[in-house]
Amino acid sequence: MRAAATLAFAFGIVISTMAHAQYTGGVVKIGVLSDMSSLYSDLTGAGSVAAAKLAVQDFDPASHGMKVEIVSADHQNKPDIGSNITRQWFDVDGVDVVVDVPTSSVAFAVSDLAREKNKVFLVSAGGSSDLTGPKCSPNTIHWTYDTWMLAHGTAAAVIKSGGDTWFFLTADYAFGHALERDAAAVVLANGGKVLGSVRHPLNTQDFSSFLVQAQHSKAKIIGLANAGGDMQNAIKQSADFGIAAGGQRFAGLIVSVVDVNALGLQATQGLALTDVWYWDMNDANRL
Repeated sequence: MRAAATLAFAFGIVISTMAHAQYTGGVVKIGVLSDMSSLYSDLTGAGSVAAAKLAVQDFDPASHGMKVEIVSADHQNKPDIGSNITRQWFDVDGVDVVVDVPTSSVAFAVSDLAREKNKVFLVSAGGSSDLTGPKCSPNTIHWTYDTWMLAHGTAAAVIKSGGDTWFFLTADYAFGHALERDAAAVVLANGGKVLGSVRHPLNTQDFSSFLVQAQHSKAKIIGLANAGGDMQNAIKQSADFGIAAGGQRFAGLIVSVVDVNALGLQATQGLALTDVWYWDMNDANRL
């Protein structure tokens, strides 16, 4: 379980560090702020809460003379809701650390609050590389992946395999913008061309008009600068337009095994992707 593995290691670092600092009421309280009900809930949501609990169990706080509590909430992919929950946690509920936070626009809001309140923010699901770039904060740790890594992993490999013309299908918020920007930079740096892009609202159900634009671009590669349910819907609906039959390929700039399971092997055949951890890669990961 990737979330459990990454959170377990990161929690060990954060909680050990806090053992030497002042934390609230003799208890380290960790808030899992996630998407519990929408397009990223399969990737994060209840699974992230379960992973956090497993990570705390693995750390065994009692053996370190500590107490750790987990609380959770649904930010609904809205920065204002995420910000209000975080402020309540910090000011009233004694939360010391906020973790997970898919949806980069929410992550930026939480990062600002963590800095203001001098709390800790561990981003394990928000992806924009700006979190450690222009908006870098001494209170924010960016863990697991970011758009720079995803772009350099996937786009560079696709270019080398002959996919030298690109059209981007991009989620219209901070994460999608950063992913398109970082991937386009890699394409151009490796001698490729970007023929265009189109932006769609977060949690889009009908990709018809966007897929038609991608198809008409004649680009060899349709770069999916989106994630979760948006990425899945785009691939599912592409069959209606014969995109694969026409010789175009998708590059999934952020794809997980959860997405592959949801889409099925036929729909994901030939899909290029980069992953930070795969459970069946070796014996150590299978434990």
